Amino acid sequence: MARDFYEVLGVAKDANQEDIKKAYRKLARKYHPDANAGDKAAEETFKEVSQAYEVLGDDKKRADYDRGVRYFGNGGPSAGQGYEQWQNYGGGEGGFDIFGDIFDMFTGGGGRTRARGPERGRDTYYNLRMTFDDAVKGTAVKIGVTHEVDCKACGGSGAKAGTSPEACTLCGGRGVVSQTQGFFSIQQPCRNCAGTGRIIKEPCPDCRGTGRIGVTEHLTVKIPAGVETGSTIRVKSKGEAGFRGGPSGDLYVVTQVAPHKYFQRDGANIWLNLPVTYPELTLGAKIKVPALTGSVTLKVPPGSQSDQVLRIGGKGAPRLKGLGRGDMFVRLKVVVPSKLSAEEKELLTRLEKAVKEDVRRGLS
Repeated sequence: MARDFYEVLGVAKDANQEDIKKAYRKLARKYHPDANAGDKAAEETFKEVSQAYEVLGDDKKRADYDRGVRYFGNGGPSAGQGYEQWQNYGGGEGGFDIFGDIFDMFTGGGGRTRARGPERGRDTYYNLRMTFDDAVKGTAVKIGVTHEVDCKACGGSGAKAGTSPEACTLCGGRGVVSQTQGFFSIQQPCRNCAGTGRIIKEPCPDCRGTGRIGVTEHLTVKIPAGVETGSTIRVKSKGEAGFRGGPSGDLYVVTQVAPHKYFQRDGANIWLNLPVTYPELTLGAKIKVPALTGSVTLKVPPGSQSDQVLRIGGKGAPRLKGLGRGDMFVRLKVVVPSKLSAEEKELLTRLEKAVKEDVRRGLS
């Protein structure tokens, strides 16, 4: 039985888009192939998660999916199928009309069903590893993608040049055959032509009758500023070629962002651990700290504490779709010197005597 998309992402069926997005990003980081080199199970899970998000992350596709589940249960749409392949089961362009076929079972109707028509190609995925800086600033990358396209020699028909596919003699070109069982007439895809309604007697030698050949295409993909691990960039019509004249699928570039030496990402927000001295915490200070757009001056208030977090507004990463920038959060981390001079020891001893009684007063 096919797994439910909501189960794949681990979210409730009434989850909002923000929860769905968070769940997808968490799983994409966990199962990304770059983080699980050689682990085929993790790779398959990553594909399953990406395909589930492709549907649930889009309101229209999600609504179509929910309607399908109500009719067919989990045996209908599958996390192993693209959204378009699922649509084809329910009478979409090129698919069998399931409701019509059920109707024919009771009426004995014939002629309504048809040979499989144009079918959209599968979506493909490309894992792109990129630096932290490129992810924040945005960039354009050149990638090589291997996918299937229509065979030029036969124009995608699968038949040898100068010939054409012929109508299947078993089903008469309808793509389905009928079997009568008592009062019922059950129609099934024709096994002789695999439901296409066509037979290729002289296959094209270039594609061996499939109508498609594999090619490696070099593309330049624009990566917007603000992507993070698990972000997807859609490249239209660069997936697998369609069947029987159907449109090509899409290519989804999935980003894997390398960690930075001192910044951490939290969506559009940036975190930095800043080493500070005890006097800077006690007396206050103005400290130049690195930021994504150059250095900025951080004001440390007098009496600050170790692990205290200070916020610098608008200095985080860009939000996707041009929705401004996040914030930068600086966590103060006091640094204790490992070696002291005689003078430093004397000063600290005097200071310790002056403040010890005050700081421990609440414990007595």
